[in-house]
Amino acid sequence: MAMKIPTKKLKNGFEMPVFGLGTWQMGGRFERNPENDDKADIQAIKNAIEAGITHIDTAEAYAAGWAEKLIGKAIKGYDRKKLIIVSKVKWENLNYDSIIKAANSSLERLETNYLDLYLIHGPNPQIPIQETIKAMDYLKEKGLVKNIGVCNFSIARFKEAQFYTKNKLIANQLHHNLIYREAQRKGLIEFCQTNDVMFIAWRPVQKGILTTADNSLMNTMVKKYGKTPSQIAINWVISKPNIVTLSKMTKPEHLKENLGALGWNLEEEDVEKLDKEFPNQKNISDAVPLI
Repeated sequence: MAMKIPTKKLKNGFEMPVFGLGTWQMGGRFERNPENDDKADIQAIKNAIEAGITHIDTAEAYAAGWAEKLIGKAIKGYDRKKLIIVSKVKWENLNYDSIIKAANSSLERLETNYLDLYLIHGPNPQIPIQETIKAMDYLKEKGLVKNIGVCNFSIARFKEAQFYTKNKLIANQLHHNLIYREAQRKGLIEFCQTNDVMFIAWRPVQKGILTTADNSLMNTMVKKYGKTPSQIAINWVISKPNIVTLSKMTKPEHLKENLGALGWNLEEEDVEKLDKEFPNQKNISDAVPLI
């Protein structure tokens, strides 16, 4: 029985489930891994859809496009209109012609004729943002992408990108969890909430570290709510307005556990306590520091 995953909706009408499937390292890392168990990854994507997940996140950089190929195979037979497929263009492909080529290649690999959301994977100071945005606008006008957004953009970079487009940038995908608070400290959460932008948090359980979080605060929450550390960690991420998240899940038990983070809410005082008192918080991302 598929779970009905709650959604968050922007004032402009864009709606996204609070939890989606990430595909980083499916098929390989930055290159395709010939030893990879592609069948298992395809099955993991199907399992997620069967469980109720509709938001599937990928990028041309993931396994050099092979992750997109695996998604294309996995979504065959499902109602495309019910899925929210998100991909990203590599930061070295941000000039006008390269973006259009990259988007068409992503669509080909995904075996679909549109993307629900297309993101700039990260800023590239070597390429003028107005050139990048012009191509993103073109893709939207042609109906190849329904919505456009960015990843790993600071407030200043986001504002600059938005300045050059008549289309709304509807999302910024950023590193955010109980440990890594850069986006929070630099005002990105507040900025997204104030400007009707979806904040898509990646690494909500910090590569599994938070699944075994063992400190007195987490232990208190686990006991109080009868939930696992990863369920507490994910629920905390999505407890605030405009924030949704995603996680890579290849094992059925992992998928089931993470879905157990949904459909209930941490009390406000506990959200605040985790905000302020969770131990060993870091101000700068260990993966993509904001510039």
